[in-house]
Amino acid sequence: MQVNLSPYANKRICVAVSGGKDSMALLHYLKKCGGDFGITVSALNCDHGIRGEESERDSAFVKDYCAANGIPLRFFKAEKGSFKDEKSARVWRLDCYKKALADGGADVIATAHHLNDNAETVLFNLARGTSLAGVKGICDEPSLGIIRPFISLSRGEIDEYIEVNKIPFVVDGSNLSDGYTRNKIRHNVLPALEEAVHGAARNIYNFSRLAAEDEEYFARKADEIIACRGGAFLIEPCGERIIFKRAVHAVVARKFGKIDYTSEQFEKLFLLQSAENGKRFEFLGLTAVKEEGGIALTDGGALQADEVLFSQVIKTGEYAGKSLVIACGGSAEKLPENYKALEFDLDCIPENAVVRFRRDGDKFTKFGGGSKSLSDYLTDKKVPQSLRSTLPLVCDGSDVLIICGVEISDKVKITENTVNPAIIASKDPFKLN
Repeated sequence: MQVNLSPYANKRICVAVSGGKDSMALLHYLKKCGGDFGITVSALNCDHGIRGEESERDSAFVKDYCAANGIPLRFFKAEKGSFKDEKSARVWRLDCYKKALADGGADVIATAHHLNDNAETVLFNLARGTSLAGVKGICDEPSLGIIRPFISLSRGEIDEYIEVNKIPFVVDGSNLSDGYTRNKIRHNVLPALEEAVHGAARNIYNFSRLAAEDEEYFARKADEIIACRGGAFLIEPCGERIIFKRAVHAVVARKFGKIDYTSEQFEKLFLLQSAENGKRFEFLGLTAVKEEGGIALTDGGALQADEVLFSQVIKTGEYAGKSLVIACGGSAEKLPENYKALEFDLDCIPENAVVRFRRDGDKFTKFGGGSKSLSDYLTDKKVPQSLRSTLPLVCDGSDVLIICGVEISDKVKITENTVNPAIIASKDPFKLN
């Protein structure tokens, strides 16, 4: 059995080990061959407790094996009764992976998914009516720090490696039952397909790699038309439906976590590109607004934030998850990229001033004099509609003294009589990230 380990040279690899054949083979192989590539091996075991005593038995087996072979082990155990099903346990297991990586003891987590697992996943997704993304199969996930060194190996190759090297393992009883859809595919569908078409699993693997390349291209093109501006995500104008659709999915599902949007909602978003500026469409708690630069998508989370005393924000440097750099003395050594600083007279800020988001009735005294409603002022400054509710404001009642990232009121300007100059800096709402 040959595995190309060169992509993982000089990595600290933590193997997710359940005690079953696949993960034990992976742990053994990396321990045996990884040294030639400067690879350091450790292990991780997660006991979710769903299988009761059997789960405890498997974890004890992994602990004993790692101790006997000098392999450092990270062990995670969920509280009894934490999970009702495999799906919730998988989410918890991913959190365990994140913790193991955050601890700094490993560069990546390796799982033992193989060629047959990949075929099962592709067939399962096809049967449920997936898109191209669903047939790319199981791949490395760099964003999560997860690698799959065995993904091109068959079930038979791993079984042979286990037998030749006399590697001990435990059997997960739940994998023997056809009570799970994936097990039905594993025990019945895939063997029948292999009998009908020799090499079906490997052919599915080759197809999934081609699909992954195509999906990577489309995803990259979609990312090119997505920008972050203040508290909004902007999808730039795009006539290619396939690219626009992926951009919508990237923002709605990945950025905002909304997965139940419909084809009808997508169609409305696509047509919104041709509407006049200011037109909006609300769905799933999100607001889409047609603007000069495309379609801006925001959620309403910022509007729910309570007001906080300005004096308190000075201490914390944050409001509603937004970083505000406040420096007394009128200067800051180094501002984060894409931040805009505004100078103001700290003594002109009342003790009861608060930081909040906009409300009906807010008014603003322009720099140089003259008062306007905040809404009209933001319109004059061409601040996009999608960002207006996300701008932190320093206020004295309905009187807005500072619009963070935009402008200060004439009432707090620096003059020749200023004793306590200060700056407040936040992300520039006019710049794209």
